[in-house]
This record gives sequence, C-alpha cells and structure tokens, in this order.
Amino acid sequence: MAFIILQRFMRKWVQAILLFVFLSQIAFAQSSFKRQTATVGNMGFSLSNFGTIGNPLIVSNPNNDPSMEYPINSGIEHLFEGGLWIGAYLNGQKTVSTGAIDASGGYIAGAGGFEYCAPVGTDLIKRSTLTNSDNYSVDAVSHEDFICDFSDQYTIIPGTTIPITDHTLPLGASVHMESYAWNYSFADYFVICNYTITNTSANVWDSVWIGFWTDLVVRNVNVATDNGAAYFNKGAGGFIDSCQAVYAFDVNGDPGYTNSYGATQILGLTWRDVLFMPSNAPNVISAGYPEPKVNANFWVFKQFTGTQYNSPADDLERYDKMKTGLNFNDEVVKETIQTPSNRTQLISVGPLKEMQPGETAEFAVAFVCARQKETGATTGPEMDTPFAQTELIEHLGWAKRTYNGEDLNGNGALDSGEDLNANAQLDRYILPEPPQAPKVKVVSTENKVELYWDKKAEFSIDPISKEADFEGYRIYRSVVGEDLSNPDIINSAALLQQWDLPGNPIGFNNGTATIALDNPVKFEGDTTSYHYRFTNDGLLNGWQYVYVITAFDRGDENLNISSLESSKTVNTFRVWPGTAGVSGTGDIGVYPNPYRLSAAWDGPTPFTRKIIFSKLPKRCTITIYTLSGDIITTLNHDESYNGNDIRWYSDYAGNENQRVFSGGEHAWDILSESNQTITQGIYMFSVKDLSTGQTKTGTFTVLK
Repeated sequence: MAFIILQRFMRKWVQAILLFVFLSQIAFAQSSFKRQTATVGNMGFSLSNFGTIGNPLIVSNPNNDPSMEYPINSGIEHLFEGGLWIGAYLNGQKTVSTGAIDASGGYIAGAGGFEYCAPVGTDLIKRSTLTNSDNYSVDAVSHEDFICDFSDQYTIIPGTTIPITDHTLPLGASVHMESYAWNYSFADYFVICNYTITNTSANVWDSVWIGFWTDLVVRNVNVATDNGAAYFNKGAGGFIDSCQAVYAFDVNGDPGYTNSYGATQILGLTWRDVLFMPSNAPNVISAGYPEPKVNANFWVFKQFTGTQYNSPADDLERYDKMKTGLNFNDEVVKETIQTPSNRTQLISVGPLKEMQPGETAEFAVAFVCARQKETGATTGPEMDTPFAQTELIEHLGWAKRTYNGEDLNGNGALDSGEDLNANAQLDRYILPEPPQAPKVKVVSTENKVELYWDKKAEFSIDPISKEADFEGYRIYRSVVGEDLSNPDIINSAALLQQWDLPGNPIGFNNGTATIALDNPVKFEGDTTSYHYRFTNDGLLNGWQYVYVITAFDRGDENLNISSLESSKTVNTFRVWPGTAGVSGTGDIGVYPNPYRLSAAWDGPTPFTRKIIFSKLPKRCTITIYTLSGDIITTLNHDESYNGNDIRWYSDYAGNENQRVFSGGEHAWDILSESNQTITQGIYMFSVKDLSTGQTKTGTFTVLK
C-alpha cells in the first residue's frame, strides 16, 4: 500500500516537474520573440525578429506600442498583424511558409501559421542616417532602420522542445529583413521592408510566389469601445492595380474619428538581376521567364468553406491563393469587398521559375497610410471614390519612387543618365532631401509663446541636385480647442507665418530681417546659437497650442523635383502659455474657478478633465482638502512639469518630450488619490514652497 502511495506521489511530482518545464519553455519562447517600433516619422510601425509586423496588443490596450498608427499619437490604427509568405513546389508538393495567418490573439509561441523563428538571443538592430541619433551608422539607409534575420527551417522553437504546429515541411528559407523609415514630410507616412530571401535547403523551389498577408483594420483605439469580432467587422477595402496595393478603411466603426487608409504595396521582386513586376513584363518575358503578375485576395477571417472569399485552410489552398487573385474588374467583387466585414488580405507576386539551392531573391513591400478625403458619404462604396483616394495614391507613389531610387524608368536596370552618385551600380532608396530641420527652442510665458531657431537649414545641400537650395521657413499653429476633436492636429495646423528669400518667383519674397536677432542667443545648458525669434502673443493661458516649424527649399524643375519641406514631426511642439515659476508663495491662483463639469477643454470621460493651479513656486507641494480637512490628493510640482501625471495629456497632448509648459502651472484631473470623482462644493488647497518653506492657502469651487 505504501509503495502504491509513493508511486502516485512520484507520478504527480514528475507531472508537476514536466508542467513546470513546459511552462518555462513557453515563457522562454515568448521572451525570445522581440518587438520594436519605428517612430521616426508620422507613422508608428511595429516589427518583430520572428518576421511578424504589427502589435496585436494595441486592440485591448491603447497605451501599448503602436501597431501601424497614423498620424502618430492619434490613436488611429491600421493593422492587427501581418507576415511574409513564400510559396513554392517542393519535390512536387505545394508548400507555403507563413510569417502569420488568421489568429485571434496574434503571435503565440508554437501556434500554427507563425513559421519563422530567429536564433536564440537575437533582436532587431537599429541604425540611422541622422548624425544626432544614438544609432547613427554610415551603413544606414534611412532615418530609422531595423534589421533582423529569421528562418522557416525550425520546426521546433529554438532553445525549447515546443514544436511549431503543422510546420512539417519547411522550404528552408533564410530571410534577412531591413525596414526603412524617414521623417521627411513627403515620406513620413510609410515604412518599407526589404527582404533578402535565400534558399538554404538542398532542394529546388519550383514556381515560386512571394507575398505578404495582413490583417488591415482601421479603427481609433482611443475611441473604440467594442471588443472581439465587433472590433474587426467594420472594415472594407480594395485593390489599386496601378500601384500594386491592397488597402482598407473604416466603414462604420468610428465615424469621424478615423477617415484614413491603411495599405500594403508590393514595390519589387528581383531575381537573377531581373525585376519581376507587371510594369516590367516585356523585359521579363524577353529574358525567357513567365509573365510576372501581382495577385490580391481578401477573405473572411477564419471562414474556411464557402465562396472565393474563404480563408485558406492548408498549404495547398494558400499556394493557390498566392497564384490566383480575385478579379477586381468584376463589379460584384469590388462591391463585396467594400461592404463592412472582418476580412484579411494577401498580396503576392510571381512566379519565379525556380530558386536553386543558394539562390537569392529580393522582395520589397511598403506599408502606407493616408487620410481619406471626405466625399459626404458615411457608409459603403460612396466613401471610397477616386477623390477620396487622392492622398493615398500620392503616398503610394512616393513609396514607389523611394524604392526605385536611381531606377527612374522602373525597369530594374541602371540606364544612361540614372547613376546619380556615379558609383556604376543601381542604388535604391534614394530620396531628394529637404533642408535640415532647424534646431528650435520654445519658451512659454503668460499669454505668449516665443520660438527661437538656428540657421543650419540654410547650408543644406540636396544629394540629387547637389545644390544649396534653401528657400525659407514656415510656422504652423493649431486652433484653440482643436486638440479634442482632431487626431491629425499636426498636419491640420494652419500656416501662421512664412519667410522666404527675396528675388525669385517663389513665396512671399519677404526675407528674414523681421525675425533675425541682432546677436545670436544661447540658453543655459544648450550650446546652440539661435539666430531667429518669432513671438506669438495674445494667447489663452492653459490651452494647448500646437506649433510646427519647418524649412523648405525651392525644388528643381530640371529634375522634376517640387519644393520640399523638412519634417513636421521633428519640430512639433505642444505649448501651454501660462505663468512662470516664482520664488515664494505669492498670488497663487486656480482656474477655471468656479470649475463647472465639464470645462471647455475637458475630454468626454471623468478621467480627461483638468483644473489648473497657477503662479506656483518653482518647486512646491500642492495639497487639496475638503472643508473638513480630509486630504483628497497631493501634487508634486517643479519647473520641469510636463503633464504626465494625468490622463488628459496622454490622450490629447502627444509625446511628453514635445510638451512645453511655462513652469509655474500644474494641472489636476479633479480625482482623488483613489481615482474617484469628487462631488460639487468648496475645496481648500495649500501650496508649500520647498525652497523657502512658505505655505499659501486658498479655495476653489466645483459645480455640476
């Protein structure tokens, strides 16, 4: 009997050990999955070292890293998840290696369809062409590169014993990925991923198709309140054959809070020095290869049976989807895709006749966002007209132009007159450059904002025209109160002032004399010499004003380059005029007083309200009491206050590094320490100057 009891104990002990080992391996596998986010431009875009793109966590947590957010800090997301697909015949059998497929929770270690892995201990490497970046590298291609290597050769997640579900026939593909992002105003709305795909197996891949699967979903995560299928079934989309792009938009999810497109665009597939794209079909055919095609598919999420819109259930069906797209000349197809539903997308290009062991192909794809121009319609195909797509077409055009680089005619070869840098090879990812963004210092004071900037933009040399083509400066500013209703407040800011060089037909010819300082100024702790100053007064204390400062050039008609402007995101400042920090406790104020629920600048929830204490000491403690002396909350203030202690600023004021306060004001969200809403009535406050020890008291009133 004792032996039997011991056996049972040992069995349970072994089971517990095995369960612990299994859970430890799951945790290890998840920790090997690394995600990084490109944020240098006006689009926040997530990538992983396992070959997925997007951040599915954003759906349930708006404060998570962006997935494919545009404009950045707006809450407008365009992607759940996506991944690279490679399809081929392997020893006569259709095989597709997938980076991601329809999956409700996104990437999970060992889940079927997530068939690429990185070796243990690898992460995404970051580099930049920006000389002031911590990741500056002479090898960088863009303002923000991410680089990683992954492969489909693993059937078990590296470092574990966890098998990848249904991944029994890998192609043996090794993939080197590089992503590129820029902050230029004409290129800050896309990220390009360039994949170098190598057949590292001992087998020939026949009839190869390469593509990208995405779950494009356009919703505003700051506004959306639905979950599950209800979050995803509000979208529609289409295929733009001239741009080789699939796209999605929000039909009836967040009316008025999205008005945006998200798109996946195939830029090029190069194999054996031939560009396999429909636009280059004559050259491909003359080289003895099959005519290249781009196919686009939409299917209903995890609907595995039924119509041509069914989700592929296995490699045979996935390969057939890659090989055969929907017929978008069919009006029924176009209308079906433009009705709201939970659809995912696949866009693919091919076929490559074969890839021998050791052979390599390069595949480039862009992820592009754009504003959807309003047509007056609120649902259905009427929302998605050629006029509505105006900006999307423009943005897809710039992504393609960026990829082409020196390949001006798009034939994949370096022709006469195309070698702009005289190195005798075809260089892609070459953009004309606007002037450098000026270095800016913003000073907020009572009812006034001062902007200072340097003159380094005036010495910029365009890498294509080789000329110093600086023309002038622009300052944009938002309208008071617009922060509550406009998620694209940066691009919507109106031109406030412009100064440009005299003596030419461009701009106002007003020069810079009115803003030039007699002597450059410097600020404490800052070595920059500021040569210009613009003062904007008559402002309202406590309200947010968004300022954008750019430099622009005159373009080059001979090279068909229009005037280019430096990045708006680099020099965007969210400024609150107000009182400066003082010494001692003088005439401390509270506004609005009385406070009425809700004030004009408040958001729609109890967590997005604010009342402001003004004329505060540079370092102080603010304590708020009931009339009976019970402490409601305590606020710690110093001159570097940036609003990160209440939700209003995280929802409506973007990145905290862009915020500028006056130093003597502090906002309170009218919530207790336990985040409870206070009742109407009269409240007391005390302010203690931490430098002098002096204390000042006062009262304010809250009304409903």
